Amino acid sequence: MAPEHTAPLQETKQHGSVLFPFNIYPCTIPLDFPSVSLHWHKSMELIYVKKGRGEVQVGTQLFTAEAGDIFILPPSTLHALRELPGSVMEYENLIFDPVFLGSGTADICAQQYLIPLAAGRLPLPRHLREGQPGYAGAAACLTEAEALCRERMTGYELEVRAVMLRFLFLLMQVRMPPVPPEHPDTQRLKDVLRRVETDYAQPLSVADIARYCGCSSSHFMRWFKQMTGTSFISYLNERRLAAAAELLRHGSDTVLAVSQAAGFETLSNFNRQFKARYGVTPREYRRHETPCPPHGPSD
Repeated sequence: MAPEHTAPLQETKQHGSVLFPFNIYPCTIPLDFPSVSLHWHKSMELIYVKKGRGEVQVGTQLFTAEAGDIFILPPSTLHALRELPGSVMEYENLIFDPVFLGSGTADICAQQYLIPLAAGRLPLPRHLREGQPGYAGAAACLTEAEALCRERMTGYELEVRAVMLRFLFLLMQVRMPPVPPEHPDTQRLKDVLRRVETDYAQPLSVADIARYCGCSSSHFMRWFKQMTGTSFISYLNERRLAAAAELLRHGSDTVLAVSQAAGFETLSNFNRQFKARYGVTPREYRRHETPCPPHGPSD
């Protein structure tokens, strides 16, 4: 399974196939990639932690993820994954288009549950941990879906859909307040992230983005840190390093050309930051085995 490295804001990658838009990717942070940057997409995503520990951000909430944890990310939910120093996190990504569950049909299930799910309006828990209400049944559903996709018996697609509908039913038994309208700050953050995605390879300063948001640099820096848990410069550097890592893994350009394409002004600065982030030089990183993929700069 596989998120590709630091994801590009609004991810547009097709998961599964057009006729069966459901897929499971096994991933390990930091062995496959060190992080998945803050982003969102139109698919439903489930993160099922199998071993170790890491950090998962859902909206503006930060969670320390432990083995067994399940994170539920409806469409358009901002989310990110990061390593915890000294820890490895193995997890499975289950990603599917809500249409997979049957939201294209005109019945009560679509109207009351599946269409609101696709719009990100269905009130669901965002995090389930062992011992909490609904956890045991939800975890059993994910384990069953994994086995079905691994064995691929005749008609397994029917049972995968049935299992995920059961999973949704179990989530809805966990009482949650109605989903509030998207906060203006969330929409503004998405606008900022889109700007970074478009222009990360260009000179981009705090002052540039603050003007884009119509506020002072000091206000912008406080706001961005509050919304994301990291500074704007750290986020921008992380995005540039992720783009560079992707080019090193899948391209043949020189290290200098890669550093320039990712937005670094000098090769020495790029080498220093890359080694600090990944633990190896860009040349050494290129020789490593290419990891897995659904979330990342190439999506």
